[in-house]
Amino acid sequence: MQTFDPAALECLAAIVEEGGFERAAQRLHVTQSAVSQRLRALEAQVGTVLVVRSRPLKATPAGLLLLKHTRQMRLLRADIERELHDLAPSATAGAREEERISLAVNADSIATWALPALDGIARKGLPLEIVTDDQDFTHEWLREGHVLGCVTTVKQALRGCKVVPLGAMDYLAVAQPAHARERFPQGLTPHNFKDVPFVAFNRKDDMQAQFVAHATGLKRVSLHQLFVPSSEGQVRAVLAGWGVSVVPELLVRGLVAQGQLVDVAPGTRVPVQLYWHCWNLESTLLDQLSAALTAAAREALGPAA
Repeated sequence: MQTFDPAALECLAAIVEEGGFERAAQRLHVTQSAVSQRLRALEAQVGTVLVVRSRPLKATPAGLLLLKHTRQMRLLRADIERELHDLAPSATAGAREEERISLAVNADSIATWALPALDGIARKGLPLEIVTDDQDFTHEWLREGHVLGCVTTVKQALRGCKVVPLGAMDYLAVAQPAHARERFPQGLTPHNFKDVPFVAFNRKDDMQAQFVAHATGLKRVSLHQLFVPSSEGQVRAVLAGWGVSVVPELLVRGLVAQGQLVDVAPGTRVPVQLYWHCWNLESTLLDQLSAALTAAAREALGPAA
């Protein structure tokens, strides 16, 4: 079995994570020439190209495999450093930039329950990186080795990973009161949604159409959509009268109670089941992350299916 130089592996990771050789050199505090030399040496050892010099720069399948290995090694080093610090607080100088631990979490969870779950871990100095995406796509970040865990709607455990049910996040459709009175005097119906703008997260977001179909009993719907790639931004757009949006009940509970937003389909909720996937490794840090997210989800979300 080949043994790879840890410095060369971190060099590969820096190139991919930073999106280029110059920024990788800055992060590693070496010259661009040194970065290029380390990558060439690693590619020579592996016997294939690891990085496609394109815009944006991309790792090849072999590069992604080594990147995943590098991030797993980071996790193990982070475990060792934390345990050493418990035994001898002066033995470690704190986490380094290259020891960053990455997670993929859907934007709605970030906007509601996930950040409080990670608060205790972040306050201990762990250099976290939270990648956001639609809940139906966060698992792709884990599948490709970019992150060590993800919050997703995918129920089936990914290869080499374990999965824990988190619970259900309920969604409702809201509008600004004046907008609701004008467009939805009888609430959301099969006949009044077609010309109303719906504020979606991005083009991947099918929650708006899914909710309308559920609320109206229609099998297929076509919506006029605006895109605001932020959960909080969607709410602000609705408050400004841009249109309707289907958002987590957790996010707008207070605004609905205060009368700043109106539920345009009273009694209709679409529950979205969420799951935590992570690498199937023996890791104290990974266990702590899993426990923190599971406990917070249990408090904030509805029961898991």
